[in-house]
Amino acid sequence: MRIVIITGGSRGIGAATAIECAKRGLGVILTYNENQAAAESVIEKITKAEGTALALKLDVAESSTFGSFRDSVRVALQSKWQRDDFDCLVNNAGYGAFKPIEAVTEADFMGLFNVHLKGPFFLTQSLLPLMADNGDIVNVTSATTRVATAGVAPYASFKGGLEVLTRYMAKELGARRIRANAVSPGAIRTDLGGGLNDEFEAMLAGQTALGRVGEPQDVGSVIASLLADENRWINGQSIEVAGGYMI
Repeated sequence: MRIVIITGGSRGIGAATAIECAKRGLGVILTYNENQAAAESVIEKITKAEGTALALKLDVAESSTFGSFRDSVRVALQSKWQRDDFDCLVNNAGYGAFKPIEAVTEADFMGLFNVHLKGPFFLTQSLLPLMADNGDIVNVTSATTRVATAGVAPYASFKGGLEVLTRYMAKELGARRIRANAVSPGAIRTDLGGGLNDEFEAMLAGQTALGRVGEPQDVGSVIASLLADENRWINGQSIEVAGGYMI
């Protein structure tokens, strides 16, 4: 059984990805920051469908905790699956903040930086000793790296950095036959940045060729498919999953 670690797996795209991965027979380790109950709800859904999963607490903004998190992963792998390594990592955890450039504080900037770029970089680095060869990394970025949307400049900038980092991961980890790809969601019905009201959703749907906003499962199924052997020759790519947003 292949095993995947999904950060921010208690809600939204992360939860959908966890469920889709479990449907495909992967063992799932999902992380949560504060909402343990939501994480346990995802675990329950996976278990009821005869999948295997567990949840671990992780604050992706706190890189000083990554060593202890790696130790927790090692213990979980041995106790749940009798393995010493895992196969796939999905760097998904994140949050949104909407402010024009002139209103962004340094604290706003650094908070987004820590979660969306610094965190994925050093978490991946920390977990690489436990990652099996022939593994997979998927970094969740954003369509805002392609289409400028007022009010999300720092968020989009760091997601853009994560896109670049994805290519470097693919290049540098290729000797271990570890693939790295990015998935770039468009407008998705989640609670990121406070969620969507009816007016905002209608505007976004009108800017999307397929005439609606996306659902978390639309993205989760793509991420899960990228971890499958059928897509073993896709590497170093950024795949937009947005229903034709602003084309």
